[in-house]
Amino acid sequence: MSNLDFQNSPKTQNNRETTYKIGMLRKIRLTIGCLMLAAATWLFVDTSGIAAAHLNWIAKIQFLPALMAGSIITVIVLLVATLLLGRVYCSVICPLGLLQDLIARVGRAAKKNRYTYSKAKNILRWGVLGVTVIAFVAGIGSVVALVAPYSSFGRIAQTLLAPLYEWGNNIAAQIAESNGSYAVSETEIWVRSIPTLVIAALTLVGIGIVAWMNGRTYCNTICPVGTVLGFLSKYSLMAPVIDKSKCISCRKCERNCKAACIDIAGTKEIDGSRCVTCMNCIDTCPKGAISYTMRNRTAKVEAEGGETPSGRRMFLTMLGLTAASVASAKKDKLVDGGLTVIEDKEPMKRETPLVPPGAESLRNFRRHCTGCQLCVAKCPNGVLRPSTDLGSLMQPVMSYENGYCRQECTRCSEVCPAGAIKPYEEGAKSSIQIGHAVWVKERCVVLTDEVSCGTCARHCPVGAISMVKYDAGDGKEVRIPAVNEERCIGCGACENLCPSRPLSAIYVEGHENHKIL
Repeated sequence: MSNLDFQNSPKTQNNRETTYKIGMLRKIRLTIGCLMLAAATWLFVDTSGIAAAHLNWIAKIQFLPALMAGSIITVIVLLVATLLLGRVYCSVICPLGLLQDLIARVGRAAKKNRYTYSKAKNILRWGVLGVTVIAFVAGIGSVVALVAPYSSFGRIAQTLLAPLYEWGNNIAAQIAESNGSYAVSETEIWVRSIPTLVIAALTLVGIGIVAWMNGRTYCNTICPVGTVLGFLSKYSLMAPVIDKSKCISCRKCERNCKAACIDIAGTKEIDGSRCVTCMNCIDTCPKGAISYTMRNRTAKVEAEGGETPSGRRMFLTMLGLTAASVASAKKDKLVDGGLTVIEDKEPMKRETPLVPPGAESLRNFRRHCTGCQLCVAKCPNGVLRPSTDLGSLMQPVMSYENGYCRQECTRCSEVCPAGAIKPYEEGAKSSIQIGHAVWVKERCVVLTDEVSCGTCARHCPVGAISMVKYDAGDGKEVRIPAVNEERCIGCGACENLCPSRPLSAIYVEGHENHKIL
């Protein structure tokens, strides 16, 4: 057969068509993954409210937050997609996995063909998953927050990237203003506390180093979601499969497998529990010995052209089904709150931490919160910030140095993907009691500075504070605040606006169980 006849033979043309289809499938995965990573990052750093209004569904389709929120349909769709297609969640939806791919790609550019096969570290994988489950049952949310993939990504984006984004936004606003345009408005740059910065930096450095050197090692050794989905993907209907009759043991697939799950020197098989369906192996195989197909397809069918159109159709169909099934989680309405900035105030020490309206109770909040930081990122008043206490590490708590919880703002309940802050009807916030105000006599400027004040009473949105007469001594009669605990909802307006420095003379003590007034 001449070279021209060979190139035009049906078998050669079929192989070309299959290679083209597989290449397109990989490009589609990469395109969707890049868009998802960009959208998830913008969701955390955006200060305009546009991202929260249109992209909040990205948080709702993350596996662990959906599981914590009881979003059964979303969880079922993700599990079924895994059973059919493998770990497409890890390669297309999870932002931490996509961030690892980005870092690994930079590392790969520095040194090509650098990966190698390693045995599954099942004891470590299942051990971390077991600890996570036990911590969840025991209500130790800080453990879940530290290992959950979406929470880890949120920590990185909100703590490290958001200040950079805000700085860039302010530069753009100044440039626009100098040219007579006010289309871009400046925003306050909020640098997080030292413990929060350290934890976020350690998370990025740790995961980044592992991804740079070994690709998806974190996903296949530490991530509890990866372990659960890996167990299912081991039995998935569709998977990359090696045709041993074609394989020449060149090991290019193994050296380009960021999951380190291809054993060419031994069994010439792919560990389905660790494969994240990135399709790098298919793209790099010089003999077309690897195809994304049904596990039980015969070598004869593969040898006759390695046809995989059914796999391609199923992959695209399930991606569409996943997006359509979780689109109902998207919320279109977003009420913007105000921003009150008061400088040089120190955070108050509370016996019971404050958690947002909609949390229902401190216990419910701790059990469901994954510490993803999305509510912190979207709080327009700077009330929410990550906790530094070991028992609730990285889970949000409320503090009123920068602002107070406005009655018209429901943003945290709208963006929470895990059910830790449940949505409530507009206008219902004024009847949800999350704590009560406490007056500290020794700090009040009425007594310390002998001035008339009443700021707390004037700004209380529910009229829970009134000014009453008080004998200050030496025949002087002044008016001091009196708190009606039954009417107070704990919004923090009094604490935030109190002129006393560095600690407010009136502060809010949290309630373990919220109450509807």
